[in-house]
Amino acid sequence: MTNIFKANKKVILMVKCLMVQGTSSNAGKSMLVAALCRIYKNRGYNVAPFKSQNMSLNSYTTKENGEIGIAQMLQAEAAMVEPSVHMNPILLKPKGDFTSNVIIQGKSIGDMNFYQYQHDYHNTAFEAIQESFNILKEKYDIIIIEGAGSPAEINMRKEDLANMEIAHMADANVILIADIEMGGVFAAIAGTYVLLDDYDRSRLKATVINKFRGNLDILKPGLDRIEEITKAPVLGVLPYDETLKLPEEDSASLTTHVFNENKDIIIGVIRLPKISNFTDIDPFEFEEDVGIKMINLNDDIGDVDAIIIPGTRNSTKDAKELFDSGLATKIIAKSHEIPVVGICGGYQILGNIIYDDDKKESDVGTIEGLKLLDIESKFQRTEKIVTQSEAVIPEKEDLTGIASAIFAKIAGEKVTGYEIHEGTSHLDSSKDVCPLLNVQKGQGNNDEGDFDGACNGNVFGTYFHGIFHNYNFRREFLNYLRVKKGLEAKYGDDPYETQKDYSLNKLAQIVEENIDMEIIDELLFS
Repeated sequence: MTNIFKANKKVILMVKCLMVQGTSSNAGKSMLVAALCRIYKNRGYNVAPFKSQNMSLNSYTTKENGEIGIAQMLQAEAAMVEPSVHMNPILLKPKGDFTSNVIIQGKSIGDMNFYQYQHDYHNTAFEAIQESFNILKEKYDIIIIEGAGSPAEINMRKEDLANMEIAHMADANVILIADIEMGGVFAAIAGTYVLLDDYDRSRLKATVINKFRGNLDILKPGLDRIEEITKAPVLGVLPYDETLKLPEEDSASLTTHVFNENKDIIIGVIRLPKISNFTDIDPFEFEEDVGIKMINLNDDIGDVDAIIIPGTRNSTKDAKELFDSGLATKIIAKSHEIPVVGICGGYQILGNIIYDDDKKESDVGTIEGLKLLDIESKFQRTEKIVTQSEAVIPEKEDLTGIASAIFAKIAGEKVTGYEIHEGTSHLDSSKDVCPLLNVQKGQGNNDEGDFDGACNGNVFGTYFHGIFHNYNFRREFLNYLRVKKGLEAKYGDDPYETQKDYSLNKLAQIVEENIDMEIIDELLFS
């Protein structure tokens, strides 16, 4: 492990830090940090986000070819800086059964159960956190730090790597944010203050209430009382704004998020039990005429125009679940009528077989796939592929099936994405299957690194996460579906990129208009 860390003694003392902690998960920490990053960037500061330890199924590959949480990628975009592994030095990707893949400074060091990580790797993780924080301090004027969960998990205070221990390390004042929509907001705020000891409580300087709907006058008596109890100001109340569209970090959001299915084009997304990197589908929500239908294992597929099988943190287990539930049979039947697309683990599931003789992926071992693509995937590598990738669309004659029809107009054009996978895939050259992309940078299907994905019939797949974030790729895919339904093709600016930046600016505006920024300035610069 010692080779991960390099000595870094230099510290710039003038850097200013502020930390956002929450009364619970999903209280709004990530969004408030993103807003503050954009606010201070707009004021001319060089700003970086920082989350010491994150647990997330949605990760992003940085230019260092390392993994960070998707929230830190978004916060870096808000700050208009390049995302770095040092903005999220510890990433835990849950795999089930109290086990997570542990990623330190962007690189996986293996799977560990909770006890092993907390007791055997705590000091190693904290060293990485300190080093990454110091690296950011050398480059930025302001660091906005995000906590994790709640600082009031008093049974885990000794093992803390995400909240008050980090506030002390960074010498940062802390703002506490609470979600009123969950109910019991005042008890959550007061309880957090009460449960902390004096040393930790000394860092808490102010409170923000999030996701409020209704008349603020009704809330005012509670605000006054909570200020008396905590001896700290309530900086403001943030209204719930349903128009904001920003990437989600947790699969729990798929349960609470309401997808609009009342649109001209409906994309069916298979909600795999081990679904991950589901931000791959985000761009579709920004298209005016496109809706998303989440399809659970026991659901009917219904009337959809295309099916996407997304990424998964366990391809073999999810393949088994698809067969056991009967959904695999339904997908296979639908593939004769509509396009079926697989991304990363979903791409592996589309193939003939997934070899896992050593049970590297799971205790399921080797398992047959849906046999919709003539490919074979194997789990044999000892090192996970983590890379930003680039490719070009092949010429029409080099594609087969609907891929030839869909992407003919953009042959030779560039697409980008990022890869996070352990398995490799090989195409059956004797069958009517061909690669989807010609790789210029990255891994793709296998160690040769020349091609990615596969296509034949109504089916295609790729290892490129973020493939539909490419507007040219997404536009041609959707235009194929539109024309097939007798609708007009659409062109113009990318609604996803336009709306995302609009949402970040609007988020910053909402915070500035509803929170006492003068107090935040004092907490940051005093």
